[in-house]
Amino acid sequence: MPTSDQCSAAKSDAKSWKARLIGYRQSDLRRAVYELLITAVPFALAWGAMLAAIKFDQVWLYGLLVVPAGGLLVRLFMIQHDCGHGSFFANRSGNDWTGRAIGVLTMTPYDHWKRSHAVHHASAGNLDRRGIGDVDTLTVGEYLARSRWGRMRYRLYRHPLVMFGLGPIYIFLLQSRLPLGAVRAGWAPWVSTMTTNLAIAVAACLLMWAVGIGPFLLVHLPIVGLGAAVGVWLFYVQHQFEGTHWTASDRWEFHEAALHGSSHYDLPPVLRWFTANIGVHHVHHLCSRIPYYRLPDVLRDHPELKAIGRLTLLQSLRCVRLTLWDDRQGRLISFRDMGRLYR
Repeated sequence: MPTSDQCSAAKSDAKSWKARLIGYRQSDLRRAVYELLITAVPFALAWGAMLAAIKFDQVWLYGLLVVPAGGLLVRLFMIQHDCGHGSFFANRSGNDWTGRAIGVLTMTPYDHWKRSHAVHHASAGNLDRRGIGDVDTLTVGEYLARSRWGRMRYRLYRHPLVMFGLGPIYIFLLQSRLPLGAVRAGWAPWVSTMTTNLAIAVAACLLMWAVGIGPFLLVHLPIVGLGAAVGVWLFYVQHQFEGTHWTASDRWEFHEAALHGSSHYDLPPVLRWFTANIGVHHVHHLCSRIPYYRLPDVLRDHPELKAIGRLTLLQSLRCVRLTLWDDRQGRLISFRDMGRLYR
């Protein structure tokens, strides 16, 4: 375990870390192809096995496979995520076309998502640039200034059943189909989205023609729903945790916000594999060109980074209650805390 002195040194020198991590940015073609194969092939096999389980009334097998199939879809999305950062392959075309192909499975228009995610990386932790590619978070002052209906809507939005249940379904099945909030960005988000929509429609129609509408929906919708919920949860705990870092533009600094505004979600090895090391999020935000398959090397070589923003699986469950940013204390608080402190 890193010592307290090591942790202090890492925290006081956030800007220098990016220069120290540049050597980990090199992509490895053979490793990338291997990672893609060990994710896509098992996903296809699990999908086919679930279809066979439905055909032969093997409910136990169907139930056994739906969770790992959803996990493999999450892993495919993480590969798409690396492609968006230009880190999975060394070649830009290889990244973009792989990301676009996976986007049909994850129901995420790659080029549009890539643009909005870049904004998220460039503004994470900046109170004056919230709203693009992140979870909507109000300050205490903003919340108290809202009408009763406005407060109720925000409370509903932040409710766990909406955030991790209805929210992912809305994002992936509806919001991602029409980029209504991207009008100012020009025609590119619409081309990306409509092309992805067309590819999804063609692939879905072919599969429904081949296996039947009912079996297709029974296999694919639970996988997408589970994968979407896990994806939203991961994104949530990576920035909505006790100890996160938010400041106004005049005091915001990229390296500090990246290293201290993103968590190190220290998951068990199996979950770490399914989530493609996205839990090492503080390092990822600091140097997004590092491929996910090299993030464990960073922690191995620099153990002092392990303790920064560390969040275990059990600890992450308590993050759900954190809903408002308190400017006075410089931390996230719950609705209950707000009622007690600002009554």
